[in-house]
Amino acid sequence: MMINPIIHRVLSRDDLLRLIAEIARDNPEQAEPAVMALDAGHVDTVLDNPAALDAVRGQGGAPAPLPLTLLWYVPIRAALRQRGEQDIALADFTASVPVIFASTRLTHRHGGAQGLADWWRSISELPSGSRAQAERAAYRGCAALWWAGCFPEWVSRKANGRSMINAYVGFAADALALASRLVGDKGQLAELYLQAAEKSELIWASMEETRRAYLGPDAHSAQGRLNRFLDSLGHSDN
Repeated sequence: MMINPIIHRVLSRDDLLRLIAEIARDNPEQAEPAVMALDAGHVDTVLDNPAALDAVRGQGGAPAPLPLTLLWYVPIRAALRQRGEQDIALADFTASVPVIFASTRLTHRHGGAQGLADWWRSISELPSGSRAQAERAAYRGCAALWWAGCFPEWVSRKANGRSMINAYVGFAADALALASRLVGDKGQLAELYLQAAEKSELIWASMEETRRAYLGPDAHSAQGRLNRFLDSLGHSDN
């Protein structure tokens, strides 16, 4: 499975109008310019609006009732821009990783250093230079970023401090660099994988910040949302 950036491709006008409706709740003066930008086809102007980030964060500590594509993309794009990274395609790719894995039945689990060794073995056992090997390298690399970025506590249980997080991010860089070489002359995808490999630490940081500051742990579950709401009221037992 090749992990492609999907956010811009799957966003509908209805999704963006729902975002603008959320913007109008707290920043009504920003709603009309956002609609005008959308009508003019300037989708990224809407997504990059600081009011969109406020809207995604939601009310009372809970995420806004928006599609996962927006809940991930808007804050990840903001986190990358804050770190000096302006590339929209990289933001789309970064946000696509948690969105894709949230709806994908995993065929593996993280398992510390031994797990990473097993993942490398699963890549190397495929025919060298084959598309299958490229797909598995891309998939495993993105999976490593997903685990480290969205579930850092789980990954950190395998080692003290950030050492295992670093190992996962390093694995992702190597796997995505390999995928880029194997994809070869496929153009934009090869270039994107190489960029992701070179900026894996930046991707991890923006994903982890989004998960921690905006969506919180268990971002995809109703219980997780309830816990965050209770936390915001100071009544959570967690």
